[in-house]
Amino acid sequence: MQITFIGAGTMGEAMIRGLLHNNVAKVEEIIVSDINQTRRNTLNSQYGVKTMEDNKSASAQSDMIILAVKPQDLGKIIEQVGTLKSEQCVLSIMAGVKLSELCDRIKHHSIIRAMPNMPAQIGQGISVWIASSEVSAQQKKMAESILSSLGKQIQVTEEKYLDMATALSGSGPAYVFLFIEALIDAGVHIGLSRDVSERLVMQTAMGSILTLQQSSKHPAELRNLVTSPGGTTTEALLKLEEGGLRSLFIEAVTAAYNKAKHL
Repeated sequence: MQITFIGAGTMGEAMIRGLLHNNVAKVEEIIVSDINQTRRNTLNSQYGVKTMEDNKSASAQSDMIILAVKPQDLGKIIEQVGTLKSEQCVLSIMAGVKLSELCDRIKHHSIIRAMPNMPAQIGQGISVWIASSEVSAQQKKMAESILSSLGKQIQVTEEKYLDMATALSGSGPAYVFLFIEALIDAGVHIGLSRDVSERLVMQTAMGSILTLQQSSKHPAELRNLVTSPGGTTTEALLKLEEGGLRSLFIEAVTAAYNKAKHL
């Protein structure tokens, strides 16, 4: 399996690191094309992968071409790469570029569109992806292996779910970081040092997520186990419900989804 990365930004590097760390691909099976000489030198030095500036040469013999560039650079990339072979597959992680647009502009029909999220940078992400009808079973398996090296992956059959994933899991880390930031600030507000508050919140968040993962219970059931009648948690949750936290989350994700549909 020969894999070419066109573009080697943060997410591209995360994919390279995941592929090598999980033995999905060997060093000699990866080629990276990027216009930045410094970036090419860094990736070659750190991972041992072959790098070059010529997108056409880089993609000529590849089975899977991963587009990890900004959407506004797509036109230039298409001109440089030229016509692809029918047996080649393109995997795009560009936000907002629809599958139909990719097929039309690249003049190629074996295309996969994926939406990874930020925790993919440490191998703990989740990617949602869809394949065009011309993508073979073998190519789908290859894409599944590549995306699994970033964490978890979910294949969907309708592209609308990628816009939904953009709003939920793509933007999701920002929601979680804001929630954690607010809890830390709350701890400081009631008198804890920032260091202690941060340690308490971080471990509580991680422990709660692991508990949920390892339990067969619904989140509401676990929440009820912490909530004693007339207790401190009850008072806190009452304030959150009065402030409309649940409805605000729904409104926020809906707003992100509407934005994603019109990118």
